[in-house]
Amino acid sequence: MGEIFGLPSAAALQRVGVLAQVARVDSFVETDGPARGTRRLRVVNGGGLEFDVHPDRGLDIGAATFDGIPLAWLSSTGIGSPHFYEPQGRGWLRTFGGGLMTTCGLDSFGPPADDEDGVAGMHGRIGAVQAHLTGAEAGPQRISVSGTVRQTAVFAENLLLSRRITTDVGSSALTVEDTVTNDGSAASPHMVLYHVNLGWPLLDDGTVVEIPHTTVAPRDPDAEEGFGRQYGIGAPVPGFREQVYIHEATPERYASVTNKQRGLRLTLRFSETLPAIFEWKMTATQHYVLGLEPANTPEIGGRAAARAAGRLPRLEPGESVGYRLDFEMERL
Repeated sequence: MGEIFGLPSAAALQRVGVLAQVARVDSFVETDGPARGTRRLRVVNGGGLEFDVHPDRGLDIGAATFDGIPLAWLSSTGIGSPHFYEPQGRGWLRTFGGGLMTTCGLDSFGPPADDEDGVAGMHGRIGAVQAHLTGAEAGPQRISVSGTVRQTAVFAENLLLSRRITTDVGSSALTVEDTVTNDGSAASPHMVLYHVNLGWPLLDDGTVVEIPHTTVAPRDPDAEEGFGRQYGIGAPVPGFREQVYIHEATPERYASVTNKQRGLRLTLRFSETLPAIFEWKMTATQHYVLGLEPANTPEIGGRAAARAAGRLPRLEPGESVGYRLDFEMERL
């Protein structure tokens, strides 16, 4: 067990009348703006870690803080209702609220797709599907939020995402555990990417990124221009053009972001079922964000490109695959 305000958790819990004094899951329904009517869970773990879970956005994670320091970038759209999701083309960007983790997939990520497996918008649709919430509870040792999200259509794919988000009371870490199962009667393409979005003040001039890799390649000419400087973060630059770098992961499978001035490091660890991680460096004004994006295929060009390259994962009927991400915060 971790510590709660400087005491071992067991000792701290002897000093409160109810666990909710220091650790809990608060449940809300939004009442205003584009998020009106949607559910939001606020997890407070007593170790300085607090984060939002959005059941109506695929159980993704929104705002997050550690010792009061914001970790995640939030976009101008906010994390709104899935009813505003635009599935065509690049409409995904109209409701991309950022947050600590946005799930992309489950049958396609990257550019829009229109091929033998059907039509899919940018980064797929799973992040705009409402979840069946199966659990949200805080115990003296662990806090857990769980649910299922189904991506399906008549005469099309039937993919079930089962998600469990946990954090130990008094700890400085959280874990996301996913299982994706093909509940359909035919094989289905399966592409998944975890869009982790880090922002100021964790991200700042002087922040350093570390991504161990066996290979790394720039996506396009904009990334080529910044190649060799991709792991250093500077101040916001008006008109900065996004740079994306494709990493094939080492067996250690982690990426870290260190801000020595703030005395904080975030480390993202991911399972061997995610063999690639993309770095999205976008340090323009307002769009000042670093994306760390573990994925189950290193093909960033979309579903058609993955198929052509022989890098399109598929799930047979009844087949399941598991994924895990660990977010660890460290005081320096």
